[in-house]
Amino acid sequence: MKLSKKIFSPWTWIPSLYLAEGIPYVIVMQIAVVMYKRLGLSNTDIALYTSWLYLPWVIKPFWSPIVDRFRTKRWWIVMMQLVIGAGLAGVAFTLSLPSAVQWTLAFFWLMAFSSATHDIAADGFYMLGLSKKEQALYVGIRSTFYRIAMIAGQGLLVMFAGAMEVYTRQPVKAWAITFYATAGLFFLLYAYHLLVLPRPKADHAVAHSVSPFLDMGFTFRSFFAKPGIVVALCFMMLYRLPEALLVKICPLFLLDQASEGGLGLTTSELGMVQGTVGVIGLTLGGILGGVAVSVGGFRKWLWPMVLSISLPNVVYIILAYFQPENLFWVNACVFVEQLGYGFGFTAYMLYLMYFSQGPSSTAHYAFCTGFMALSMMLPGMVAGWLQQQMGYLNFFILVVALVPLTFVVARFIKVDDDYGKK
Repeated sequence: MKLSKKIFSPWTWIPSLYLAEGIPYVIVMQIAVVMYKRLGLSNTDIALYTSWLYLPWVIKPFWSPIVDRFRTKRWWIVMMQLVIGAGLAGVAFTLSLPSAVQWTLAFFWLMAFSSATHDIAADGFYMLGLSKKEQALYVGIRSTFYRIAMIAGQGLLVMFAGAMEVYTRQPVKAWAITFYATAGLFFLLYAYHLLVLPRPKADHAVAHSVSPFLDMGFTFRSFFAKPGIVVALCFMMLYRLPEALLVKICPLFLLDQASEGGLGLTTSELGMVQGTVGVIGLTLGGILGGVAVSVGGFRKWLWPMVLSISLPNVVYIILAYFQPENLFWVNACVFVEQLGYGFGFTAYMLYLMYFSQGPSSTAHYAFCTGFMALSMMLPGMVAGWLQQQMGYLNFFILVVALVPLTFVVARFIKVDDDYGKK
């Protein structure tokens, strides 16, 4: 096994590792929404049930010390990939049962918890398995293949499921085939990484003089004692509030028939619109945001980013009002909204990194990402109910009416003018 460290270069495992990190997240957060819609659940139930799946990412900061203290990061990676594969097979197997919703949600929750654990182990392994020079060299590869995973999940898998719906004429069977195929992929990833992942000497269980719970208590207390914590928490929870409401409803809106106020896309068309065109827009927006901040600094670009993450939400009012049948206009609107979101989301991530600076920066950043997940979970839980009470058009008007909250919380944060500037 020592030969693997010498024979296999980072190119043999970094792309596949970050594909394996991104795909289950997309399945749990996005594809589950589409599947339940195609199986006939109400928007209220879909948004409520799938929003609970954010919980493992909310509690991830409390779980990460356990991953550090028991077994190696390599062990956690391969075992979580095996569990994710089993969870995908479980979803496929239970789809035809009378209590399919309860069983599939249980397996989705297992996948969510395993995926969040995999995130902890994979990100830690990246630091242990590479030198500092290699970490900088491969960071772009790492993020690129995570984005490819988003396209593969939201785009190709959804389009495959749509093709199976047409072929089988049975949505349950179509989605079962899709999840069986994805389970097979994860079993292959498990076997592949069991062989090729290196075994760095630094990858071992971390021993501490205090219990993990006491250590976490110290970190928790130091995080909430940071100056400006109230403003920071308001920013973390409210900056993306309009988007947190949109994200659960947009695919449902695109799939619902025109008589229900939607656009009536097929499953395959949704995979192309949101999972391909939308993800490309999101990726380009993120790249442009990073370049802009590196040139002008965070403070200079804060308000353009606030506008960018807020104003493009208007495109959904336009789509709901006109209900265009031409896919070009649907693609164009989704692309614009996702491009703006990707650009504006840069400010959010930079602020989280900025606020986490100082002693215990890694642990504090983990807490920030926990609040980031919570900020999506809570609004998502009520989004479906709100939409069904108001209709799609009025729901999207409400989302835009909440945009001023984004401006308010951005107004009060304090960041160095040149932060992020090269």
